[in-house]
Amino acid sequence: MRNPFIHALFFLLLATQALAVVGVNPTGVGVRQSGPSTVFLTFQDLDPNETAADAFWCGEVTTTGVSAINPCVANTLFGHLPARYDRSQISTAGTFRNFTDIMTIPASVTRRALQTAQQGSANSNFFYVRKFTGGLSGDRFVTVTCRMSGGGARSPLALLDVQIGFESGGDKEPIFLVSRDGVPPKFGARIFYNGSGRLVGRWEIKMPTDPEPTNEDLLTEATLPVERRGLQQRYTVLQRFDIFLQPTGKAYIPGPDPGKLPTSSDGNYKVLLRIEATSDKEGDSETLAGTVVSGGVAGFPMPVLRYFVGAVDDLKKAQAEQATENLSLMLPQVDAVIKNKSAIEFTWANVPKAVLYRIEILDEQGPVASAVIPEISYVAPPWLLEKKGVSLRWRVSAMDTKGNEIAKSAPRIFRIE
Repeated sequence: MRNPFIHALFFLLLATQALAVVGVNPTGVGVRQSGPSTVFLTFQDLDPNETAADAFWCGEVTTTGVSAINPCVANTLFGHLPARYDRSQISTAGTFRNFTDIMTIPASVTRRALQTAQQGSANSNFFYVRKFTGGLSGDRFVTVTCRMSGGGARSPLALLDVQIGFESGGDKEPIFLVSRDGVPPKFGARIFYNGSGRLVGRWEIKMPTDPEPTNEDLLTEATLPVERRGLQQRYTVLQRFDIFLQPTGKAYIPGPDPGKLPTSSDGNYKVLLRIEATSDKEGDSETLAGTVVSGGVAGFPMPVLRYFVGAVDDLKKAQAEQATENLSLMLPQVDAVIKNKSAIEFTWANVPKAVLYRIEILDEQGPVASAVIPEISYVAPPWLLEKKGVSLRWRVSAMDTKGNEIAKSAPRIFRIE
């Protein structure tokens, strides 16, 4: 005779098993085989108490999809997601409780995956694994397949680096000084990206009396969960743009006519580059309540172009403040040629109130290496010495306890002989 209590418990167990993350979309993406990559992911239908506990990359897994045990094969761990790249957050889509994850793969991970594949010990695919805990079904591990490619048309459209500057000063002048009723020089944005497709956005101007943009305001629209889009602070629009990016990895977006920049009132102005979300079949994500477009995703806030308008005395004061905000680089020196080194050390001056420094090393394709550290020196990994004969540049920014940038350096060029 069937026990009704056991019968009810069985169906309760089946219902409980369904209350946990059920999958991820997309399940596989194309990523660059050199340099970083960024992809928008949706982990679907978490239960009310379920949270993400860890994220890492593996060369091999025992199973794909959703697993109750860690699928990462022993001795194939490529690395964990650095905290500075983690822009994930809970997202609500209809009646579903999802988890939006902006997966930014460091260059060190793809480099190790490529080296492993070249050694013949694995194919060129590797895997991103997210661990979820606190669900009624226990721990869950969800995998995403990362297929290495050239970062071209079959990769999601994602921004990897953005540099905004006046053409006469570039990154050398974090604040450009303009006399009252004067006209600043031309400006624009140099971007490095994955994939190809439409890049849609606008240039906006923050007036001295406008509220300051938050960190979320400076993110691209595609970096946000669908319900957070449209809630960013808006400023006066200077000009819109809609361009198609070829799969070349880099482009220049000219700014609007500098005559449109207001200079009649004194104060500190900020020019913002706002990137809107566009449809991208290689990276768009299914939320179970509809598809969220992700073209133009980025794992970092957009930089801001600043200029100061005022009388001569005010300009001198701003010039002095600017000098204290600049971060001075020490070694390697400008246009240095590195010879006969087993490792390259980068050093810079200390900045008061700074708790962390971010160093970036870039080539013409974009970021090559980066680190966030508390020290004022950094020893680059030995593989950087392989970039022989290539023009490289490095730059450093300083951050306070809240992660806000309080100083930055001009980029400095060097070369490895």
